[in-house]
Amino acid sequence: MRLFTKSVILAIFALTTFTLQGQDEGFIYGTLTTIDGDTYTGQIRWGKEEAYWTDIFNGNKEENENYRYLTRDERDELRDDRGRRNGWRWSGIRVNWNSDYETTHEFQVRFGDLSKIEMRRRSEVEITLRDGNQLYVKDGSNDFGTDITIMDDEMGKMKFRWSRVEMVEFKDAPSNMSSKLGEPLYGTVQYYGGELTGIIQWDHDERLSTDKLDGDTRDGDMAIEFGKLRSIERDRSGSNVVTKSGRELYLRGSNDVNSENRGIIVTTDFGRVDIPWREFKKVTFADAPKSVKSYSSFSNLKKLSGTVKTADGETLSGDIIFDLDEEYTFEMLQGKDDDVEYIIPMESIKTIIPKNYDNSEVILKNGTELMLGEARDVSEDNDGILVFTSKGDPTYVRWEDVKEITFN
Repeated sequence: MRLFTKSVILAIFALTTFTLQGQDEGFIYGTLTTIDGDTYTGQIRWGKEEAYWTDIFNGNKEENENYRYLTRDERDELRDDRGRRNGWRWSGIRVNWNSDYETTHEFQVRFGDLSKIEMRRRSEVEITLRDGNQLYVKDGSNDFGTDITIMDDEMGKMKFRWSRVEMVEFKDAPSNMSSKLGEPLYGTVQYYGGELTGIIQWDHDERLSTDKLDGDTRDGDMAIEFGKLRSIERDRSGSNVVTKSGRELYLRGSNDVNSENRGIIVTTDFGRVDIPWREFKKVTFADAPKSVKSYSSFSNLKKLSGTVKTADGETLSGDIIFDLDEEYTFEMLQGKDDDVEYIIPMESIKTIIPKNYDNSEVILKNGTELMLGEARDVSEDNDGILVFTSKGDPTYVRWEDVKEITFN
């Protein structure tokens, strides 16, 4: 279900812009220190994917102390509600697979919101945020245990195994790098819901002009650098590809160009949109604008605050902890509109209105209205809201009792 027409979404996304900075300032940049104390400074690529400050580091929070604000009755009720959702009946008896009131909360943060990542072990890191706050994050994605590539200002391109890295400290990237891993992959993606313009992540993997599009032609296998491509259009069991020189090719037989493609992610001014292959139509590449979101654009971390209206007419205002977990503006809200997935920083959200057990209306600060579901942030799986109205303990509002949340 969508709350906007195709013409409206085209107009909205045509306005997509980035904070005015030099183009190269949008790349992840910093100093890597090895376990032997050697240091290397330059552009960074995390694993085979993350290359920009707007890219996301994923893991799981090691602990969540916010459950301490709930009374014993509230904890029991939360556990029972979760049991009813996750359990099942057999011969008239309900069986609950999870009897605990606590759940594992995913941790998602843009690299631009990070000051430092310290490797404690293969499955755990200590994160330092831009405001100095620290927390432990444990394995929950391929961002752990991966290789880290750095284009050292003096030594050139180097790749480090996770076990060799002690720490990565992030810093402002130069506006014009003398050497880099590639140019940004940027363009306009057409899909069945409209079109989006922004930085592109192809097949959840390829991010830079030096990455390659693989496929088979009638003349043999090909691997073409994305920087040489003008467009890719889905067609039957493969894709029509046009190079910048005007050569036309039909590629198939690879997850870059067929239904095995994991999806095309477009980073816009308000967040990331993941378009599955079955919704994708065509991408047309273009030179990235000289304005991108730089490291300095992420320096103003704030706590979530706003107003919560309850179903019984009560209005509560103050600092907010959303889903008993998200408490900063950099943290992410996830949800799907049909098959298209949105990952939106809380700082971009104006209002959330629960509509039913599975969906919520989400209104962004840029005016975009979305109906999102299929994720705990916007469904009955949400653990509820804490509102700090005074210096005392916060007020806990169950998700089913939330009528509307408006953020400052």
